[in-house]
Amino acid sequence: MQYFRQMTLTGVDAVPEAETIEGLSCERDLAVAAWAIAKDGALARISRSEAGLLDGAESMHAGYEFDGLIDLVREGGDPLGDAFARIRPANERRSLGATYTPSEIVSSMAAWIAGRGEPSRIVDPGTGSARFLLATGRACPQALLVGAEIDPLAALVARANLTAAGLDARSQIVVGDYRTAVLGDCDGVTAFVGNPPYVRHHQIEPAGKQWLAESAARLGLKASGLAGLHAHFLVATALHARVGDIGSFVTSAEWLDVNYGLLMRELFAARLGGLSIHLIDPTASPFSDAATTAVVTCFEVGTTSTTIRMKRIPDAKALGALDDGRELDRQQLVRAPRWGPLLNRAPKPPAGYVELGELCRVHRGAVTGANKTWITGASDPALPSSVLIPAVTRARELFDAPGGKLSTARNLSAVIALPADLDTFDPADRVLIDRFLRAAQRQGIAEGYVASHRRPWWSVRLRDPAPILATYMARRPPVFVRNNAAAGNINVAHGIYPREPLSEPTLDALATALCAAAPTAVGRTYAGGLVKFEPSEMQRIHIPTPETLEVIAA
Repeated sequence: MQYFRQMTLTGVDAVPEAETIEGLSCERDLAVAAWAIAKDGALARISRSEAGLLDGAESMHAGYEFDGLIDLVREGGDPLGDAFARIRPANERRSLGATYTPSEIVSSMAAWIAGRGEPSRIVDPGTGSARFLLATGRACPQALLVGAEIDPLAALVARANLTAAGLDARSQIVVGDYRTAVLGDCDGVTAFVGNPPYVRHHQIEPAGKQWLAESAARLGLKASGLAGLHAHFLVATALHARVGDIGSFVTSAEWLDVNYGLLMRELFAARLGGLSIHLIDPTASPFSDAATTAVVTCFEVGTTSTTIRMKRIPDAKALGALDDGRELDRQQLVRAPRWGPLLNRAPKPPAGYVELGELCRVHRGAVTGANKTWITGASDPALPSSVLIPAVTRARELFDAPGGKLSTARNLSAVIALPADLDTFDPADRVLIDRFLRAAQRQGIAEGYVASHRRPWWSVRLRDPAPILATYMARRPPVFVRNNAAAGNINVAHGIYPREPLSEPTLDALATALCAAAPTAVGRTYAGGLVKFEPSEMQRIHIPTPETLEVIAA
């Protein structure tokens, strides 16, 4: 079906028919089509940045037909939004964090908003093509619809969709940054709903980070400079919202566990009045155009509920109602350093099993701060052999260990492990070491974050060799390898240290048992099925009791 027919127009390049199945082949086509649909409605007054996209082409709509597009919008489709995502690929939209939300997520969130009673106003912080405003506007026929959108092309598309759906008379599209938008007062409840843009911290301008720090301080909270843009939008929502307002956002799920996410966890648990959290299994890849996780949150500012419901679901189609889930005490969440384990909580060990943590400690490997400087060949002639410690520096060295045993250090690199006191070296060795340190200083290694936070800066502290080494992050279960070579390890692997001495056969049996248990162990799963085990999570793996291990070893 051809939804939009392109005619030969002056100033609009003709394209082959195969490229115009939906009749939209470039941003200008899309802008003209959106403007033509919106121009006779209540949203016809556009911003200067939107007008700039048309570039004098406002009158060109006469050569186009739009009935098919309008019909699709009225039937619940988003042909203009789909065209936007096709014309401007995901890698080009990434700088603004524009990821378009699948219909099953939108419909569940809209149903939750409508189920709380008719709000007076609905606000979408990053409206895109207005999918959330369309869904909630249909479900709440009296509500004023307000969309904030920084991208003028997306704003034009939102105007067209709302006009085509007949919702333009009660709609407003604000072209600008939601963080500084003036929403005005509202008589009644405001419902905040949407998919705040996901932009990583290194793409956020310094002024934006300054805004976050100052705005969080206004709320009595501290913000991390590592926070992504979705954290900014949650803070802005907390500033806009009033007691009684409600909301539902879908965001990346990483804030549940990472350090910068503390700000979002504090906002959600307290200021915003979180009610429920639904984590979509990260292996489900809920967004077709972005490799990211997803969690759907619901909140009510000033709620009197003492609990928050949490639930993990297999995929977006299983979202359904957003009021269910396991109830957790709100104060328990306030105190918890991470929330992922509360959703992924491992069951109690069955009879005859214990958690690994009862038998062993799990420690991260050493962080060098500059691997290119501190890792070298095992027989580097530029340094004394006494400071070259063979170590596992790549996870592949454990994955490829034959028979689950690292029997030799012959093929391993070495970590340059200098002691704090360099005066213990003889003069010849000290010459080599001083030459190495001067070269490292010239490269700025001493001023690096890790080096500058350890005393002295040159002392990479490797732990004693662990009898068992484990991978902890991969798209496969971790492997546990007997470290018969007594190799050190950097932070590509965890070291497993028995709390009490274990015999060599018992250690062999333990490593085998851990490998057998790994496929069912519960770690932290990221987009695309990447699984990570923090030391505390690895310590929850179920293993046979020490007595059973000794029997197996015998």
